[in-house]
Amino acid sequence: MKNTAQHDERMAKMTFATVYPLYVAKIEKKDRTKEELHQVIEWLTGYDLNKLQKLIEEKASFEKFFQNASLNPHAHLITGLICGYRIEEIENNLTKQVRYLDKLVDELAKGRKMEKILRVA
Repeated sequence: MKNTAQHDERMAKMTFATVYPLYVAKIEKKDRTKEELHQVIEWLTGYDLNKLQKLIEEKASFEKFFQNASLNPHAHLITGLICGYRIEEIENNLTKQVRYLDKLVDELAKGRKMEKILRVA
């Protein structure tokens, strides 16, 4: 798939509050917990549950969500395909960060062990 400026702009404007319930539904359907989801989000962004809740209430866009995040230094280890895109080939930094999160949620839903998801050696 080809990344376009329109696609990148759409990703930036999308609100985390809109996507979060979809993440929850996806992982709970596969018998994973919200606590595990929060652990994955905190690993990637540095956001604890209180900060996450505040961003949801503010209806923060993904642009704002990642602008204030402390991205994990091992995030670059998240590779592979998600939504038809090869993560390591995405040029737009924000779009790449959103796809990192999508990939981690996908791995959680697929039953991958937490230490593998969190890229623990």
